[in-house]
Amino acid sequence: MRAWNLAGHPFPNDDEGTYLAQAWAVRTGLGLSHYTYWYDHPPLGWMQLGALSWLPELMAPERTALVQGRMAMLPVAAVTSVLLYLVARRLGAGVVAAAAVVGLNAVSPLAIALQRQVYLDSFAVMWFLASLALALSPKRNLWAHCACGVSFAVAVLSKETIAVLLPALVWALWQGSDRRTRGFSLAAFTAGAAVLLGYPLYSLLKGELFPGGCHSALVGALVWQIGSRGGSGSVFQPGTVANTLVMQWLRADPVLVIGGIVAGFAALALRGVRPLGTAVAFLVLVVCRPGGYLPKMYAVQVVPFLALALVIVVERAVRAGRARYGVQGPVRRTVAAVAVALMAAVLAFGRWPQFREVQRADLNAGYRAAGEWLNGPAVPDKRRARLVTDDVLWLDAVRAGFTPGAGVIWHYKLDKDPAIVASMPHGWRDIDFVLVTPTMREAQAELPTLKALLRHGEPVGDFAYGQIQALRVTGRSAEGASTAPSVARPLLPCLREADDIWPYE
Repeated sequence: MRAWNLAGHPFPNDDEGTYLAQAWAVRTGLGLSHYTYWYDHPPLGWMQLGALSWLPELMAPERTALVQGRMAMLPVAAVTSVLLYLVARRLGAGVVAAAAVVGLNAVSPLAIALQRQVYLDSFAVMWFLASLALALSPKRNLWAHCACGVSFAVAVLSKETIAVLLPALVWALWQGSDRRTRGFSLAAFTAGAAVLLGYPLYSLLKGELFPGGCHSALVGALVWQIGSRGGSGSVFQPGTVANTLVMQWLRADPVLVIGGIVAGFAALALRGVRPLGTAVAFLVLVVCRPGGYLPKMYAVQVVPFLALALVIVVERAVRAGRARYGVQGPVRRTVAAVAVALMAAVLAFGRWPQFREVQRADLNAGYRAAGEWLNGPAVPDKRRARLVTDDVLWLDAVRAGFTPGAGVIWHYKLDKDPAIVASMPHGWRDIDFVLVTPTMREAQAELPTLKALLRHGEPVGDFAYGQIQALRVTGRSAEGASTAPSVARPLLPCLREADDIWPYE
């Protein structure tokens, strides 16, 4: 399900390009990625992505960086499926119900689309499910509870937003530990989770824990993420980013989203599965909080727990009905078969149009054609040429021979990054080519240098009926000097030598 049509659907997200570039930088050491401003996410996510990305490059070298990155996510999806089955069993589900959890997550159009994409959330969910399985280990060994803490730390160091599920994990640990040794179990978990301290310790040793001077800072990034970042609006107010995003999730898979949320809150009343209900409740509360930031990939963390809740609560209801009415033998098996058939029919009817789109639509033909253009002869001296493009195509340009840094430039940096501004004394005239994507067209209103480039660009390539265009910048011989944008100007004193950014005359 995940592998079929991963090159065609879904449409690329900018974050996929960012994570791939950071994984490339970690794995190869050939240069910095384009997104190097601050303590963005903890580094373990793209370190894992870098460790997996060599195999798709070896197996399918002709593919774009985006497709290779999505191929690297397939093993993560496979391990996540195994862990879903294990967690379901340890929460008391039967073999059939546990397999149904895996199947529900596997065929959900929402899960297929999001888990195909290169998101750090997929690594975080995988490690959190591992920690949940260890917390619920039937042997109740202290080593398992220590490993549970380590696994949780790895999950948070992969994507920090998974930390919202800590209360659910502690409840599971409380439930899965022996009353006589519960204190030791919690201590073992805490000792394992202390791995998390390595991240702030790293920033402290680098002198980058607190803001100040000309360096990024971990605390500064956290303050911005929590208090200064623009919110997505209320999920209950039509037209806001949050409301639009949730509506997209509902259209993709209404059965799983609505049924899973209802089942998750119902699980809070059922003995043995309250940790699961707690997880769903906290995940939903994050979505509903007013004024908070809600990223598109957040559903990656939510979907597996909705699948767990929906199937396990339905199984509990079937068991209760069977016990109450004394259904036995062949009648019980017939009722179970009819119930399974009805559920499958409801799921199939509600999902077929979305499932067909996910498996057949080709939304990325322009990106594939642009990748071929980058590797072609259209730009004779790529090492010295200067190209502007978006996150998704940045790594393809680097692999095609363009110089990382100020050779291939992420479009956002043209007016925001003082190092790039310093390397462009003549402004837009210092750029040779622009590879224009839909993201860049939307951003030009806020980026005057990008807007000038699009105005002075001569089309030399058109891909997927104008989805992406290659432009050669004209009028570059005209005199004119650049003035640093107001956003970048205060940071210019932090630069020592622009030659470190662009060494060519």
